Amino acid sequence: MTTSERAPSAAPPPGTGRAVERRGLAALAGLLAAAVALGVAELVAGLVGPASSPVIAVGDAAITLTPEPVKSFAIRTFGENDKIALIAGTLVVIALYALLVGVVGLRSRRLGVLGVAVFGAVGVLAALTRPAGEPLDALPSLVGALAGIVTLLALLAPLSSAGRAARERSTGARTTDDDADGQLLDRLRQVLGSGDRKGAGLDRRRFFLTGGIALGVAAATGGGGRLLQRRFDVAGVRAGLRLPTPASPAAPLPPGADLSGRIDGLTPLFTRNGDFYRVDTALVAPRIRPADYRLELTGMFDTPRTYTLDDLFERDDVIERDITLTCVSNEVGGVLAGTARWMGVPLVTLLRENGLRSGSDQLLCRSVDGMTIGAPTRQVLEVEDAMLAFGMNGEPLPVVHGFPVRMLIPGLYGYVSACKWLVRIEATTFAAVDAYWTEREWAAEGPIKIASRIDTPKPLREIPAGRHAIAGVAWAQTRGIARVEVRVDEEEWVEAELSPQVDADLWRQWVLPYDFAPGRHSITVRATGADGEVQTETRASPFPDGASGWHSIQVLAG
Repeated sequence: MTTSERAPSAAPPPGTGRAVERRGLAALAGLLAAAVALGVAELVAGLVGPASSPVIAVGDAAITLTPEPVKSFAIRTFGENDKIALIAGTLVVIALYALLVGVVGLRSRRLGVLGVAVFGAVGVLAALTRPAGEPLDALPSLVGALAGIVTLLALLAPLSSAGRAARERSTGARTTDDDADGQLLDRLRQVLGSGDRKGAGLDRRRFFLTGGIALGVAAATGGGGRLLQRRFDVAGVRAGLRLPTPASPAAPLPPGADLSGRIDGLTPLFTRNGDFYRVDTALVAPRIRPADYRLELTGMFDTPRTYTLDDLFERDDVIERDITLTCVSNEVGGVLAGTARWMGVPLVTLLRENGLRSGSDQLLCRSVDGMTIGAPTRQVLEVEDAMLAFGMNGEPLPVVHGFPVRMLIPGLYGYVSACKWLVRIEATTFAAVDAYWTEREWAAEGPIKIASRIDTPKPLREIPAGRHAIAGVAWAQTRGIARVEVRVDEEEWVEAELSPQVDADLWRQWVLPYDFAPGRHSITVRATGADGEVQTETRASPFPDGASGWHSIQVLAG
C-alpha cells in the first residue's frame, strides 16, 4: 500500500473535545466552590475566633496526628517556617480534593454535594476535638460547607444538564428528576437563545459569569474575615503595658561582654525579640487580653488560688535574669537557641507560698489553647531563677512568645519547661497524667545537654588563605561554660578565648584566630562545663531527650 493509499487516522469521537472541556471546567467549579467555602468560613471565624478557621483547625489536628519522625523532619527542613509549610500543604490538599469533587459532581450531583459535606465534617470534627475546642468553633466549617455546596451546584448547572438530557433522549432511557430538570433548562435555553452555539449542554457564558461571582464572593468574604479577626488582636494593649521595676535586676554586664561587635558572623550575646527562635504547635498564636488573664493553680496545693496579671505585676519579688533557652529539636550546630533578658515572678516562691505538697513530682502546665507541658517538680524547686515570665528584653512578652505569661526554667529544654500562654499549673504526678510530649514518647525529664557551635566561618564557604577568626557560642545552663577547644584538621586541640562570664544560665561566646593554609580544612569544636563535664563526641538525634555530638564544618581556603 502506498503512502497515498494508507487509511486516514481515526478522528476523535464527536463531542470528545466538549467532554474534556466540561471536565476541566467542572474541576475549576470544585476549586471555586472550595474558595467560597473557605472565604465564608474565614468570615464566620472573624466572629467566633481565628482558631475556629477550618484551615487552622485541620492544621492543628494534623500536627497532633503527625508521627514524631515526620515532625522532626519538618523542623529540620523548614525550621521556624514549619507552620507556613503546614498551612500551605493543607491548602494544596484542599485544592486537589476540590478539583476531584468538581469532576465527580459533574457525573453525580449527589456525590459532589457529599464531597463538600465531608470537607465540612472534617473541619467540624477538627474544631471540636481541639483541646480548647468549644461547640461554637464548629460554626465556620458548617456555614462554609453550605456555601460551598450552593456554589458547586450553581457552577455545575451550566455544564451538564442539557448534554445529559440529550444522551437520555438518544438512548431512550428513563429520565430521572435531575434529567427532567435538565431537559426543561435545555428547552428554556433554546427559547431564550442563551445556549452556547459551540455545543449542547455547555453554557460557557453562564459558567464564567457564575464563576466570576464566586471568585468575588471568595475574595470579599475571605478578606472581610481577616479584617474581622483583627478585633482579636492584642498588639495595642500589649504596647500600652508598663512592666514593673524588678526588685532583683539582672547583673550588669562587664566591659567587653559581647564579642560580636568585633567579629563578623558571631552570634550576639542577646537575641532580638524578632529574631528569637519559635518552635511550638500553635498555627495561630493565642490572643489573651491582659484584663482577661487568669492563672489558676490546682491539684496538690494546700491553698490553691488564681492570679490576675495585675497580681503578678504588683508582687514585690519580681526578678530579671539573662537566660539562654534551647529547643530539644535543635540539631548539633543548630540555631534553635537564643538568649534574652527575662522578667517575671520567681516560680519557686509562688509554688511554696501556695503549699505545694511533697507528693507532686510533675507540674502539668496548660496553655490557653489546651497544650500541656509537664515540668519535673524536683528540677523546678532546685532552680532559683525559674520564673513565670512576662517581660522579654525590656518589653512585654511578644504574642508569639507567650504573651502575657509563660513559664521559663533554666537548664531544661522547652518541651518540659517553656509553656507559653500559660493559664493553669496543676501539681500532680507523672504516674497520674502524661503531658503532650511525653504522650509522644519524649523523655519525661529534659535537662539541656552541654553544647557548642561554630558560627564563623560558614560551612562549605571559600575563604582567602591567611588569618581568620573561628568563633561561635557554647552553653551549659545552670552550670556554665569553663572552656571551649577547637581542632583544625588533625592538629591538637587549642583552647579558645571566652567572653567574660556573666551568669551560668547565659551562653558564652568564644573565638580563636587561626592561620589557614590553602586547601580544604575541617574545623571541630567542643566545650567543657564549669562542673568539669566535657561535651561528648557521641552523636545522638534530638529524639527523645536532645541532640549530642561535636559540631564540625568544612571550609576551603584559597
